[in-house]
Amino acid sequence: MASLCYSLLLTPKLSPLNPKPLSNLTFRNQTKSNVRLQRRPTITRMSLNPTPATERLISAAAYTLPFFNSLQYGRYLFIQYPQLGTLFDPLLPLLSLYKSVPYASFVAFFALYLGVVRNPSFSHYVRFNSMQAVTLDVLLVVPLLLTRILNPGRAGLGHRLMVWGHTGVFVFSCLCFVYGVVSSILGRTPYLPFVADAAGRQI
Repeated sequence: MASLCYSLLLTPKLSPLNPKPLSNLTFRNQTKSNVRLQRRPTITRMSLNPTPATERLISAAAYTLPFFNSLQYGRYLFIQYPQLGTLFDPLLPLLSLYKSVPYASFVAFFALYLGVVRNPSFSHYVRFNSMQAVTLDVLLVVPLLLTRILNPGRAGLGHRLMVWGHTGVFVFSCLCFVYGVVSSILGRTPYLPFVADAAGRQI
């Protein structure tokens, strides 16, 4: 009799409202969890919008203006290291054509500023790169003005400071030229140090 009562206690009691055993409930929960795990996540694909080739070409060509005007600061470096001149030999025909035009620097400056930067028909990409080139070209005038005002002479400490300053300006301009041209060809936006912020405020 005692064993019979003990077996009745171990058997699960069924509710009159829900006569089904609890094992079915657990099975449904397991199937729902399996269905949730089998759902695949949605994949969103980004649409690429490459920069047109014409905009890349105009942006790359804009950086030649400050580069040509900065070559005058590299004369001391070329005197000290004549072998560096061979790197610029491919640019000599283009440079001679640029120098043969009267007031070529002023014409190119205003053509780039008024024809491209202030022209709303061009995209923001082209206008920003052109504005960076114009800003860099304006900054290149500052060392020349300081040299004429201070007049360091041809010897002494003042002359050496002038040589170091002109060489630093030339190297900085060359790096900006390479960085700007390569980035423009790849369709990326170059941000020149000391120039990008000033150019961005003018657009």
